[in-house]
Amino acid sequence: MGARESESGLPIEPVYGPGQPAGFDPATALGEPGAFPYTRGVYPTMYTSRPWTMRQYAGFGTATESNRRYHQLIEAGSMGLSVAFDLPTQMGHDSDAQLAHAEVGKVGVAIDSIEDMRRLFDGIPLDKVSTSMTINAPAAVLLLLYQLVAEEQGVPGDKLTGTIQNDILKEYIARGTYIFPPKPSLRLVADTFRYCKDEIPKWNTISISGYHMAEAGATPVQEIAFTLANAEEYVRAAIDSGLAVDDFAPRLSFFFVARTTLLEEIAKFRAARRLWARIMRDEFGATNPKSMMLRFHTQTAGVQLTAQQPEVNLIRVAVQALGAVLGGTQSLHTNSYDEAIALPTEKAARLALRTQQVIAYESDLTATVDPFAGSYAIESMTDDIEAAAADLIRRVEDYGGAVAAIEHGFQKEEIERAAYRDALEIDSGERVVVGVNRYRTDEEEPYEPLRVDPAIEAAQAERLDRLRADRDNAEVTRRLDDLRKAATADTNVLHPLREALRASATVGETCNALREVWGQYVPPDAI
Repeated sequence: MGARESESGLPIEPVYGPGQPAGFDPATALGEPGAFPYTRGVYPTMYTSRPWTMRQYAGFGTATESNRRYHQLIEAGSMGLSVAFDLPTQMGHDSDAQLAHAEVGKVGVAIDSIEDMRRLFDGIPLDKVSTSMTINAPAAVLLLLYQLVAEEQGVPGDKLTGTIQNDILKEYIARGTYIFPPKPSLRLVADTFRYCKDEIPKWNTISISGYHMAEAGATPVQEIAFTLANAEEYVRAAIDSGLAVDDFAPRLSFFFVARTTLLEEIAKFRAARRLWARIMRDEFGATNPKSMMLRFHTQTAGVQLTAQQPEVNLIRVAVQALGAVLGGTQSLHTNSYDEAIALPTEKAARLALRTQQVIAYESDLTATVDPFAGSYAIESMTDDIEAAAADLIRRVEDYGGAVAAIEHGFQKEEIERAAYRDALEIDSGERVVVGVNRYRTDEEEPYEPLRVDPAIEAAQAERLDRLRADRDNAEVTRRLDDLRKAATADTNVLHPLREALRASATVGETCNALREVWGQYVPPDAI
């Protein structure tokens, strides 16, 4: 790995450290990139050998429409797909369910059965792409549908790469797309860990998310503290299920936001890596270095996008993307400038991807590893964030862990307090939002958003009617009975779940079978 040259013909070293340049104090040495505690990045070469994975989050309307967008993104140079599901799918309801009315295809793609999954990935070689699926409560269901479609393509499970979010605990804290109570939900997560260890070994079985907590108003410190506290709960659940820590921890991944506060975001990512490395080594006894590496995907901050002067969001997203790259992300989704108004148009999605490509191929950020290492400001902020987050994790542990703290409403209350403070600062003008509370224009330029056809709901219902008429319903009934029996026993539910889906049981039918056994979560403040 040799040095690259700057535009002035001067060398850019792959890695800088104490003594480079002269004047650094060796006492503040941070270690090397790719070495414990991974403050400087999880890999020795980071982007000097290859850039981060450029994902673009997409999914809307029908599987056929989303498939068309995926092909466009691949042709534009996207290196990974990221699937957004509609709200009924996220909640485990079929498109013809009463609770799904008026929500089908609105915020993502509607997936009701293996037929929809076939259409979603038609013509896309699943052994060549890495796919991330933003799905939580029914994550196991969508992963199994993906595996079944891959098998139909002739792609075995050990060739599949990607991620399911599968992070149910943050749903109770900030987002709300839960189905089952916490205890059986954690069991389903652990069952997924065990299943993937044998069946889909290269798959990231969970993406533990701070992003949605940040979108709900969490500060950077709260974001990483509550995320890592949730991660500890998942690790305990997996160990309690009989897995050794180094059997599953290397496949854990994380999902964070990148805000416009560039310096704090860079420091946040560095602090999170250091905290996680020490938690895994010191608390859980991990010995595999990969178990201690906090690998994460980043998405730019949707909550900071504005419907006013939407083109300004292009600048916001570029700054946010820089924070993610300088912080050492492994993959990145850049939001489209029009997402505060509607689903992104094709042009807006392409510009979002081009933002990443400019950073990767026109800037010199890929020439050296961890360019901010040794910065007095960054190192001091990293230390401060680490200490504050560690203190907040201890407060969660004082309740008995993340689930007990959720049951007491601790995380939700802390985040709501932070969100309220932010709202007051924006309303007073203390916190500037360009185009909203300062630098407004009298007239907004006309904009034509992408709209989802409401006829999609009827079309999905018709497809479900045909599916139920054409399949072997006696076989579906047997397979759903097997699923219920597994849910009441101490056996892995993913195997009978896979066979039910193979028989063309729907997402709603499988989730309803589990609801019958495990019940449905009702938040304490709704009782």
